[in-house]
Amino acid sequence: MTEGGSVRVVLADDQRLVRESLATLLGLLDGIELLATASDGEEALALTAEHAPDVVLMDLRMPRMDGIEATSRLRERHPDVHVIALTTYADDESVLGALRAGARGYLTKDASSQDIRSAILTVAAGEAALDPAVQAHVVAALASDGAHVAAPGPSTTPQLPDELTPREAEVLALIAEGLTNAEIAERLVVSPTTVKSHINHLFAKAGLRDRTQAVNYAYRTGIATPPR
Repeated sequence: MTEGGSVRVVLADDQRLVRESLATLLGLLDGIELLATASDGEEALALTAEHAPDVVLMDLRMPRMDGIEATSRLRERHPDVHVIALTTYADDESVLGALRAGARGYLTKDASSQDIRSAILTVAAGEAALDPAVQAHVVAALASDGAHVAAPGPSTTPQLPDELTPREAEVLALIAEGLTNAEIAERLVVSPTTVKSHINHLFAKAGLRDRTQAVNYAYRTGIATPPR
């Protein structure tokens, strides 16, 4: 935060009109200082490294690097920077994907200015903030599959082999299920390019040459369970 107590924010959204509208709105909110705007995940990472914001408002569906991947990388590189995910629709998969990647807040783009301000201040204080319209979707998704999503934080990050990130381990587990890159992209609500990037990274870290080795590695390390 600044000396005056304002929360420093970076905004990332690939749609110029939305980005400019949100930037204008943020500039009018008391206690909020907008530092910079980004048009994709890669630019959001660069601007975060440059400006050291308190909070990043992150659109989830962007070219080059989507918001979920950018959130995951931000959590690794800048653990003190909190992310609020932004999306047009409160769909279950993107909600859970954003939370698993490390987002501490989640807002739909039709949220009111006061809801946005409240979420930014709440997340900057180290607490979680979910748009009320999104909460019902999260609860329904968790109830339907019995999953458990803990509040993001260092204590919830599992110990993974070869310095794999949680997202890389998730991709590896889906490879072990027999999913193609396109199917993995659909499951995780990311682009096929992002999936390919994850696979390249995890193959390099684990010294894997092909998907067969990847499946065996996933079974051996407990990331995936062999079929009975």
